[in-house]
This record gives sequence, structure tokens and C-alpha cells, in this order.
Amino acid sequence: MRDQAAAPLPTRFKATTYYFSVKLKGGDNDAAKKRPFDVLRLAWHDYPGEWFETEPSRSEEQNRRTDNFRSLLRSDVALLLVDGQKLLDYRGDEERYLKSLMANFRQGLLRLKEDLLEDGPIIEFPRVWILALSKADLLPDWDVDTFRDLVILKATEDVERLRSTIAELIETPAALSIGEDFMLLSSAKFQLKSDGPQTLDIDLTQRVGLDLVLPVASLLPLERRVQWHEKFDIPRRVLDSLADGAELLAAGLADGKFGPVDKLLAKIPKADKVAAMATPILVQAVQLAGPKLREMDEQARAQHDYLRATLTQFKLDLEQGVINKVIRNPK
Repeated sequence: MRDQAAAPLPTRFKATTYYFSVKLKGGDNDAAKKRPFDVLRLAWHDYPGEWFETEPSRSEEQNRRTDNFRSLLRSDVALLLVDGQKLLDYRGDEERYLKSLMANFRQGLLRLKEDLLEDGPIIEFPRVWILALSKADLLPDWDVDTFRDLVILKATEDVERLRSTIAELIETPAALSIGEDFMLLSSAKFQLKSDGPQTLDIDLTQRVGLDLVLPVASLLPLERRVQWHEKFDIPRRVLDSLADGAELLAAGLADGKFGPVDKLLAKIPKADKVAAMATPILVQAVQLAGPKLREMDEQARAQHDYLRATLTQFKLDLEQGVINKVIRNPK
């Protein structure tokens, strides 16, 4: 995109997983010696949308699709992409595209249902599904509320049908969020040059939403875990599948005291004790916001506590994303 001013070809025929790592700086101060990890890793499973639209041509392809979809099952967050170009193509008749999109996802899941439920309802499964407007640069006048309102107006029932289908696959369907979170995504600003030959100009500095992917992946499941634990009677094994390493992230965000958490994790088989003692740490981390959060971020930077500073910055980024109307979460 940068060097040839050309958009990459779509991945129609295979699913690909991309791995990203954020390495924390510094290792000689007291804060660094206390932190239990130095790298935050993100796995992005790119599952071709076309696979939800077409039937596999042979059993080998069906098995490959099922295996690739299984790789998604350990994800904490799923982004269901709504194509901004398609919305432009169907301007004034957007429900045709949105209904087709939701129906294709739903039918794709139904085709996999028997294989996925081979061992019973799934415990570990993406519980937060964000509806994300891709190619958002094509709709520069839209904010996340515009996108949300369009989906509600044109495809509410279709989103609910998708939610019901996914709920049939998982244990404790109350711990599931679909059609509640929305965000805008754009990897660059694409536009045709007005002078000379019809060539594409791609400005990679004008990205939308991409910088929120890591904060969303690491902190949003943690927040939902606390919310669902407070609202519903969720089995411990389901809670444990939400937000891997949640207690460690929460400790780093809330107070940086990892000792108690390490002792908790060493006693994982005693699930009731872990749940009773770890939940306050999670609640404290989730409730951080506003001036207190900014104060903690400044303090962490001054003390060179890079883990805490990274996590507080993630939370500040999410707050700013809401203010800028790039992302929207349920109240």
C-alpha cells in the first residue's frame, strides 16, 4: 500500500493468523522486577468472509474451514466486518446488504454447528462480537453513532437472529455480547488523484480505529467478565475462559501488586477461593476512569512502571475513542 499505492488482494481462499507483540521497555527498576510478563501478544485470525457465503466444493475444503474456524474459538473478541464499499453500493437500500451479510454468517455457523457441538456446548468462544465498519474512510461524514443507527434501523432482527444462533453453540449464552459494540476501522485514506492518470493515493497516516485493536482485545473482555459476573450466575469454568490472564492484567492496571495474584494463580484448582479473592482486583481495574485514570497513568510514567503505563494508556485510548465516536460500548 505504501510503496506501490495499491490495495492488497483479498484473502479469498485461506485463513491466516497474524501475530503481533508489544515488548515492554526497561527491566532494571523495581517495577519491572515485579511484573509477571514483559510482552503483550495479539493474535489476529483472519477468516475469509467469502467462506460464509459459499458452500465448500469438497470434503477436504469443508474440513479445512472447520479447522480454521476452530482456531477462532479461543479468541476473546470477534470483529464482524461490515464493508463500507458495499454500503455505498447499496446506498438507500442498505438493508439488502446487511440482511445478506448477517444471514451468510448465520448460515455459515449453522453449517458448522454439528461439528462444533460434537463434544457438547462450547465453553471457550468469542463472547464479545463487535460490529465494525471497515473502509470507514469511504464514509468520512459518518461517526460510530451513524453506523450503529443504520444497523439498528435496517437489520436489528437479523443481528438478533445471529445472536440466537451463536447462543445455541455456547454454554451460558447470557455471557454474550452481539450488536452492543460498534467501531469504525480504516487502514488508510484511499482516494483517486485528481490530476494526471487515474492513480490511487493511499495516505497511511489517516488510520481509523486500528490503534484501538490491542486495547479492545486486552481490556474489553476484562470489563465484560466483571459485568457478567455481577449480573448473572456464570459457572467458574466459563468465567475462566473469558479474558485469559485477566487477574494479572487487572493487577497491573489497578495497583501493580502481583504477589497476591501469583499466589492465587498457584492455587487454580481451588476455584472458589480464586474467584472470591480475584474479583475485587478485576472490579477495581474496570472502574478506573477519568481524572483518576489519568493521574495513575502520569504516576506510572514518572516511576517508569511501563506495564502499568501501557495498560492505563490502553484504557485512556478507549475513553478517547468513545469521545471521538470511533467506538461505542453499551452503557
